[in-house]
Amino acid sequence: MDGHIIVVGLGFGDEGKGAVVDALCHDGPVTSVVRFNGGAQAAHNVVVGDRHHTFSQFGSGTLAGVPTHLSRHVLVEPIALAGESRELAQLGVPDPLRLLTVDADALLTTPIHVAANRAREDARGHARHGSCGKGIGETTWYGLLADRGAAPGDVVEDQVVLGAPGAPPTVGDCAHPAVLRAKLDALARFYEPLIGDGPSVDDLVSLYRDFAGAVRITTGDEVGRLADRGRLVFEGAQGVLLDQWRGFHPHTTWSTVTPDNARDLLGHRPATVVGVTRTYQTRHGAGPFPTEDREVLARFPERHNDTGRYQGAWRAGHLDAVLLRYAIDACGGVDALAVTHLDAHDLQVATRYDAPLPATDLTAFLTHRAPTLVDLPDPVTWLETHLDVPVLVTGAGPDRTDYAVRAPARR
Repeated sequence: MDGHIIVVGLGFGDEGKGAVVDALCHDGPVTSVVRFNGGAQAAHNVVVGDRHHTFSQFGSGTLAGVPTHLSRHVLVEPIALAGESRELAQLGVPDPLRLLTVDADALLTTPIHVAANRAREDARGHARHGSCGKGIGETTWYGLLADRGAAPGDVVEDQVVLGAPGAPPTVGDCAHPAVLRAKLDALARFYEPLIGDGPSVDDLVSLYRDFAGAVRITTGDEVGRLADRGRLVFEGAQGVLLDQWRGFHPHTTWSTVTPDNARDLLGHRPATVVGVTRTYQTRHGAGPFPTEDREVLARFPERHNDTGRYQGAWRAGHLDAVLLRYAIDACGGVDALAVTHLDAHDLQVATRYDAPLPATDLTAFLTHRAPTLVDLPDPVTWLETHLDVPVLVTGAGPDRTDYAVRAPARR
């Protein structure tokens, strides 16, 4: 298969994007995996024999030897990256940080953002959004304030501006300690009313200076330069049903999950968009789930997912073709599907609800739906027939050997 590939989840996340990216990287030459959204909250599992890693910021092609580029749309958390690098080194990946390039304009997620994120989610009590507690939304929100000229007391995206915001710290600032210190001082002062004394700014400056020395920070059109050298695989984080624009608020991620960022990074270069789905539906945390079924949850225990302290419980239900079509439309269409968990059997799929999807208030609408379920004996054939999209990648187990790249995708 030729050309660039954009891998995007069509559910609420946890569709199997990591294993699909690993399979594509193992199938043929790939210049780089490019992350085009999200940050350290990603959790993409790849199993290769006796090696298993949950990829968070490194691309899921790492065990196939493919470098990672973190684009300007990624929120970069250097402390977590260092920890992930150590885990990969223990799996036999030599000097993992040298496999990374990072765009200088990418925003930094700091322990201050993480503490603020958790303080807000704790304050919501039973009305919590299902945040991962990794500071993603808080990083994006603080980044908006300077752009919008926000002042203390203003309300930006439904949150009160606590104090005088400064410019957000970026990856490029890590190589300029004086600039970085000024931005971190402003950040710490801004969040002091919410989280109290945060981590030492001196310590953060020192850590981030080491980070800048360990990875290659890029400027300009690095994705374009990589794309002209060979095939890129764009790895999306989370799922389209959590997208900041097309997901079901307030249970969304502050990230563009659809392929828009990847298409923007590629310019006018063509790419195949591969939408990933399980053979059944899953969701982690709060929010509507029309096909949720405790019997499905009991039948398919999850090895790598559990209740998260901030995100909440792991949930499962029947495959939902209504939401699959919604996600595909939100992507502007997909060229192919990747279908995972084909080792699950005796499944059902929701073909319609008791009412058509409205244009607004989707969260409330989905909360009270009664889906119509039919048997799903052959998910690949059913999906190709009813969604009119070819299946490019299949996965029938957790290991790389359980995955197959079947045929060229329709362009």
